[in-house]
Amino acid sequence: GFQTCVLTNNWVDDSAGRLFTATLMNLLRRHFDLVIESCRLGAQKPDPQIYTYALDALQAKPQEV
Repeated sequence: GFQTCVLTNNWVDDSAGRLFTATLMNLLRRHFDLVIESCRLGAQKPDPQIYTYALDALQAKPQEV
């Protein structure tokens, strides 16, 4: 089968709406094999580091995704 991954450019939400953001991220995690958040990794798209991290986490080669 296929693995699915969400790769987000997001930030640590300290606003009044943070509960909505946290709930949304938890819902996403239920539907995907992997959710990578730029704010937790310290890199964001289009930095190649975030793509390399995703490939390593998925144990995949670029031509496979």
